[in-house]
Amino acid sequence: MFALDMVWDPSKGLDLSFFTLHYYSVMWIVAFILGLQIMKRIWYKEKQSNQSLDSLFIYAVIGIMLGARLGHVIFYQPELIKEDFWSIFLPFSFQNGIKFTGFQGLASHGAAIAMIISMYLYNKKVLKKTVLWILDRVVIPVASGAVFVRIGNFINSEIIGKPTGSDYGVTFKQLGEDFPRHPAQLYEAGSYIVVFFILWYFYWKTKKSEQEGFLFGLFLVLLWSIRFCVEFVKEPQGEEYFTLFGLNTGQMLSIPFILIGLYFMFVYKPKTKLS
Repeated sequence: MFALDMVWDPSKGLDLSFFTLHYYSVMWIVAFILGLQIMKRIWYKEKQSNQSLDSLFIYAVIGIMLGARLGHVIFYQPELIKEDFWSIFLPFSFQNGIKFTGFQGLASHGAAIAMIISMYLYNKKVLKKTVLWILDRVVIPVASGAVFVRIGNFINSEIIGKPTGSDYGVTFKQLGEDFPRHPAQLYEAGSYIVVFFILWYFYWKTKKSEQEGFLFGLFLVLLWSIRFCVEFVKEPQGEEYFTLFGLNTGQMLSIPFILIGLYFMFVYKPKTKLS
């Protein structure tokens, strides 16, 4: 039987002389580029214009990145508001001089909320369909992007799992450790691949895309259920500001998303327009 036993000690990124391009940043770039290619296929099927797709990409990138950063600060590192305010919005640290850090600390809960808000604004300004129509389709590339984000976390030796207490696991040398931990980032990445293919199947092979809100709800239920379960083997990402019944902040924040997803899958009925 194969048992994972890995020592992980990669370089921080690509040395470009004047700064280091972190692999985590590269993974975000890959996520957005792949997402754009997926949306091109969906947009072609839906007979939407390339101009509206360009606008969608801009709204998605700005919304997800800003929401992910603000989500991390609000839920896990609020002290940055007083200690290093501009580092919230810029890829630099201004403590003890100016240092390029990249965007360190991005929360998926914040990204999810911001994605919904940005799609609402996009629909109002550009597409003028319904927010759920857009969300039912945009969650497909978002699921694929989540895979690369977690791979980036693994490369960065961050969002680590708890010690396994056995020979199984990954030893993160960057953290100065000599014992294995659960590769929680890879658990999530692998699970998100499954989520992507499930959404892809329902969109292309069934008529569920015609049931407004179903794919969006399915995405919420699958992704946040995975996040809830993996949290059991993950180390806290910061101060645990929301805890109840032994559940950590990540799990507490995941529960509302799961409930909202179930609502859109099984309860929600779109309003019919009166002629």
